[in-house]
Amino acid sequence: METMTEILKSLDWSPLWISLKTGVVATILSFFLGLFAARRVVKASPGKKAVMDGILTLPMVLPPTVAGFFLLLLFSRRRPLGIFLYETFDLKVVQSWLGCVIAATVIAFPLMYRNARAAFEQIDVNLVYAGRTLGMSEIEIFWRVVVPSARPGIASGTILTFARALGEYGATSMLAGNIPGRTGTISQKIAMVIQDGDYLTAGIWVAVVIVIALVILILMNLISGKRMKTVKRW
Repeated sequence: METMTEILKSLDWSPLWISLKTGVVATILSFFLGLFAARRVVKASPGKKAVMDGILTLPMVLPPTVAGFFLLLLFSRRRPLGIFLYETFDLKVVQSWLGCVIAATVIAFPLMYRNARAAFEQIDVNLVYAGRTLGMSEIEIFWRVVVPSARPGIASGTILTFARALGEYGATSMLAGNIPGRTGTISQKIAMVIQDGDYLTAGIWVAVVIVIALVILILMNLISGKRMKTVKRW
């Protein structure tokens, strides 16, 4: 019978690296897109804000497989966008690592957007007015006043976005498939080995995910606690 050390040595760790790469890239994309979208929504009129917020939050409330189905229709090489990307830029989205990134970004984006928007709405507007009186442009105010003031909320949103992108399964399976060494993420690996009855390997990957999730939660709590004032214990 194989020892745990032998099992770990023989384990294919590519799902971990694929998941980490996907999570990092999807988080970077969601970060900038989320900040931009949150800034636009905060400045919008109430009616426009309600519509934009509903559209931008929709991937968070839809089942991931539904979102994956729409992405598959959108980027299929039988559809205009998929044909354009392949013939113009030689980009294949379906059953590729790019598909993993797009699926993870779409599913994780609402977390970044919602946290950024909530943080922006709590900023003292007098800080913005002060920046304008100093002659700062709107872009300078945003990056040098608004974003630093909203740092705790943005940081929490970034961490949650990475966690969601790292564990994405439904939309990724629909769009990118499960190609070992290319698009096979941790979540897909767990589902595959359970179907094969290999509960030991599944348990190892579940333990890896739990450790990563715990580290992410600890980081989020540490970041959130940095700005909290010390209160008297009772």
